[in-house]
Amino acid sequence: MPANSTQPNLLFVFADQLRAQTMGCYGDNQVKTPNLDALAASGIRFGHAYSNSPVCTPARGSLLTGNFPLSHGAVVNDVPLASDCTSIAHVLKDSGYATGYIGKWHLDGVPRDRFTPPERRFGFDYWRVWNCSHAYLNAKYYADNPDEPIEVEGYEPIAQTDLALEFIETNQEKPWCLYLSWGPPHDPYDQVPQKYLDMYDPDEIKLRGNVPDTAKDNKGQGWRQDPYLGHAGYYAHMTALDDQMGRLMEKLEQLQLADDTIVVFTSDHGDMLWSHGRRNKQRPYSESIDVPLLVRWPAELPQGAVCDGIIGLTDLAPTLLSLMDREFPEPVHGTDLSSMCYNPLETGLTSCFIMDLIPVDQNVGEDPWRGVRTQRYTYVENPQRQVTHLFDNVVDPLQLHNLADDYAGSDLVQHLGGELQRWLDHAEDPFLDWDDQLRRLGLVELWNKREHFMH
Repeated sequence: MPANSTQPNLLFVFADQLRAQTMGCYGDNQVKTPNLDALAASGIRFGHAYSNSPVCTPARGSLLTGNFPLSHGAVVNDVPLASDCTSIAHVLKDSGYATGYIGKWHLDGVPRDRFTPPERRFGFDYWRVWNCSHAYLNAKYYADNPDEPIEVEGYEPIAQTDLALEFIETNQEKPWCLYLSWGPPHDPYDQVPQKYLDMYDPDEIKLRGNVPDTAKDNKGQGWRQDPYLGHAGYYAHMTALDDQMGRLMEKLEQLQLADDTIVVFTSDHGDMLWSHGRRNKQRPYSESIDVPLLVRWPAELPQGAVCDGIIGLTDLAPTLLSLMDREFPEPVHGTDLSSMCYNPLETGLTSCFIMDLIPVDQNVGEDPWRGVRTQRYTYVENPQRQVTHLFDNVVDPLQLHNLADDYAGSDLVQHLGGELQRWLDHAEDPFLDWDDQLRRLGLVELWNKREHFMH
């Protein structure tokens, strides 16, 4: 049966390590993203969307299950999603939807090139996936034969979009759900077709005001050290992805599916891109936790709207299921915020729960942290329940002034600490140090396997 208002299709597209600040529709006039800007103009742009756990594997688990990482088990990169989890694809498959996943998975542990068997695909039937790789010009994927990985010619997101267009056309006569996971703009920033790199001159890049001079001094040292060259490559990836988004939207129009297809565009987390002297993610700063969120469903939702209500990635699965008149069989941590989609003036959550449970990789040697992001403040504690970060994002949007010491013991800190405790209780999170947390969850063996493979 073709999709309609009670059985809309779902096209969920997400990039990897894309921060909200680096998109035209979010105010960056240096990047060329006309198709994504058009998507925002014809749907809803969310101005306060956050990655609850800003690192790939934990965030991806929450996207699919509506639960925080302590519940779904994928608490750190390369530790697998617990096999007993229910995903949004399970629910939609049971409702008669064709389900598909294309692109980066990163939910099946190590090794990163492993084949994911059907019982570990969490409700997705059509499967064109590589667990984790960022070789965008030398990519592969698995379908259903573990002995025959398929090599990709050219730029990986183009080939993945080709597969997505084929899936949509094949399933156009019945309701379908497709998750398309692009690897860029996650580094390496230089693995993008030359025509896109040629669009951005590193010498003309303007950096954010919180990139320190010590980072700027690395100009000419290659994309790993040079923030100007890195930004140019990041922008090049973004424009390449924007072209692919245009192809997807054109196909929906050609097949007359656009009105009855919910289109979502977002990311699993952001990228520091040298802000505060850091790259990558896992930090509570805006560049790490702020993600774009665009939602379009012309048949039912407002067009050209901006919603400033707070929403986290953990809320997306229950919200989308509600829009599709479905729900998870058991309660989840995420909140159904579908009313914000129908009425973008609603305020949403009072705060978003943010965290880094296991501080490894880009955050190695740091404390795990928990915090909240309200409309105005970013508030963070360490396991000793000391306030480590407090930013007034209205007065100080670049987060240059940490107010943690200035406001120690204040009513504001008491209020924000209470808000954090409410989330800890909701998530049944004892806020342990990282090694105690792994032991409590019974993940030591999987952690050791991960560490052996990674290091």
